Amino acid sequence: HEHALESGMEAPDEPPVFFKASSSYGGPHENIVIPKGSTKTDYEVELGVVIAKPLRNVTLKNYAEFIAGYTLFNDYSERRMQLETSGQWAKGKGCDTFSPIGPFLATTDEIPDSSNLRLWLKVNGEVRQDSSTSDFITDIPHILVMLSEYMSLLPGDLISTGTPQGVGLGFDPPKYLRPGDVVEYGIDGLGESKQTLVCLLYTSPSPRDGLLSR
Repeated sequence: HEHALESGMEAPDEPPVFFKASSSYGGPHENIVIPKGSTKTDYEVELGVVIAKPLRNVTLKNYAEFIAGYTLFNDYSERRMQLETSGQWAKGKGCDTFSPIGPFLATTDEIPDSSNLRLWLKVNGEVRQDSSTSDFITDIPHILVMLSEYMSLLPGDLISTGTPQGVGLGFDPPKYLRPGDVVEYGIDGLGESKQTLVCLLYTSPSPRDGLLSR
């Protein structure tokens, strides 16, 4: 709720949905690459939900059997690309390295109630986000029901949910990330992650050898 307010948006009747590129995935302690042309790289600590088995048209009565567990996630976002260019949010959400996952998956018996977990985030030691999943506009059962009306979900699919207030976009003036910034964050029962922001020079179209440190 509070993140919607700080972003200047009304709470939606149904949550917006976007996809993150598979090339954006990374480990919990890998560097985050600020993309070429970025002026507004931002952070969003979020609870990730991992799907256990094929899911389509699930109901509220049996949604839990489709959840393998939960994980820590950061939905890094380039706000200019996301909000100020035409097209879909995926352009600002799916940049390389923008989806660090982990450090581990906690099963549902380890996290029996995901509706009241503290989640927090710091930038260079400054607390930016500190809230609870109890502030979700749409809870996890209803997210699964909604998504399963539109598409099939498969084992291993990861749904990242929502973020608390305190993103860089929400400050006046905004506090976007810069090279050298260190982002630390965590969620109750799901551990902690830490990443350093770096700026890399693209010198080749090769997906393996196209990144050189500047």
